[in-house]
Amino acid sequence: MTLLAVRELRVRFGAVPAVRGVSFDLPENATVGLVGESGSGKSATALAILGLLPRTATVSGQIVFGNEDLLEKRDLRSLRGAGISMVFQEPMSSLNPVFSVGFQVAEALRAHLGVSRSEARRRTLRLFEEVGLARPEAKLASYPFQLSGGEQQRVMIAMAIACEPRLLIADEPTSALDVTVQKQILELIAELQARRRMSVLFITHDLGLVGEVADRVVVMRQGEIREQGSLDEVFGAPRDAYTRMLLASRPRLDQPRRPRVQPADDRVLLEARGLAKSFDGVTAVKGASFKLARGRTLGLVGESGSGKTTLGLLVARLHQASAGEAFLHGRETRSLPPKAFKRAVQVVFQNPYASLNPRFSVSQTLMEPMRIHDIGAGEAERRTLAADLLAKVGLPAAALFKYPHEFSGGQRQRIAIARALVLRPELLVCDEAVSALDVSIQAQLLKLLQDLQDEYAMSYLFISHDLAVVKSMADEVMVMKDGEVVEHAPADELYAAPRHPYTQALLASVPR
Repeated sequence: MTLLAVRELRVRFGAVPAVRGVSFDLPENATVGLVGESGSGKSATALAILGLLPRTATVSGQIVFGNEDLLEKRDLRSLRGAGISMVFQEPMSSLNPVFSVGFQVAEALRAHLGVSRSEARRRTLRLFEEVGLARPEAKLASYPFQLSGGEQQRVMIAMAIACEPRLLIADEPTSALDVTVQKQILELIAELQARRRMSVLFITHDLGLVGEVADRVVVMRQGEIREQGSLDEVFGAPRDAYTRMLLASRPRLDQPRRPRVQPADDRVLLEARGLAKSFDGVTAVKGASFKLARGRTLGLVGESGSGKTTLGLLVARLHQASAGEAFLHGRETRSLPPKAFKRAVQVVFQNPYASLNPRFSVSQTLMEPMRIHDIGAGEAERRTLAADLLAKVGLPAAALFKYPHEFSGGQRQRIAIARALVLRPELLVCDEAVSALDVSIQAQLLKLLQDLQDEYAMSYLFISHDLAVVKSMADEVMVMKDGEVVEHAPADELYAAPRHPYTQALLASVPR
């Protein structure tokens, strides 16, 4: 039996269409995965269901929940939380930072059910236990900033199910979480759905996640539905070319790595000996040692707080080591002149919008390091070199005259890679360089990085929490936990037979 029926839903922001005639059904006691990349209209569809779109949006069509068209209902406040609840992508921006999490969940109970303070507290404690929060009674008085990302999301789920809704909308609920925490949240949502017999609309850009939780799949692109059907139909025999592309773009653990074009080179480019870093007495990296050969990739994996980013920043000399040494071509990096070191080692960060100067055009971003390092005979030659670099990363020369805000996330990351290539570095530190991108853009940039490595024989220190992505790139993999390297082995060996329990847990958490 159908619980929610969306018919010819259209959403416009001014003259810009965001959703174009979308229709699908959500049965009772079932999970439907709504899949699409950024800008596909999936979140706008979810917000339209709950009437949370801004007043500037124009909405038409039908959204029938039970026997009622929600687009004709003037006030949806009584429905939100009680009939339909929503879990958002970023819990820290959804939770009020000045109230305890216990108070916030209890407030929802009192607003919708009219229970007393003591009863609301008792039910909140029971909800915290149900969603698997450790030491639930102590968590009642905790503030959002005192909880981990996974704990914050569990609180949001507790709040969403507090009034026993018939429909739970989960909008990218795990995209900001580590792979092990992601698996826990997916399992929790599936358990709650089965136990409470509620329906779930699970929204994500990752088809791998949908395969873990959904009964049916709806694939969206540019505001339209490209394909929908049962999980087996869409995954087993996708009819639409876009769906096939999404499935092919997601790196998989069972995929072999692309053969290297460059011949094997055993010359050590980078060596770390006992690198360690402490912040105010707290140790972030505990004596890491490794070698990286010329033209090869060392994957560095671990969850948030494992120390992998700090280790990358130590290698790039953006942090000063508390102990230990790093060597480039056998020479201690602190003895190298800063200018020479920067020509040899560059960094591509996770968020290109934060690492690109918003006041600089692309030409200024690319040409400034050329001037500093005396590359090119003059401005005309530098501009030509900048246009050539853009062509290398798949952007037209016209992009030189634009600013970062005029590009998509994937295009901004291409610009950040082009900037790193200006100095022809020998070592590129990629810190979660593709983790914030849609799977198709991610696949394009991974191929770009592989092509650039083949062309320039660069070495990569490739930092990521995504083991499937690392497998597609790395020759060797180093696993970090709590600041310590717990396993280091050739990629094929580590993925085939991981020895450390933590590595085994990470691999077991990757969506299959």
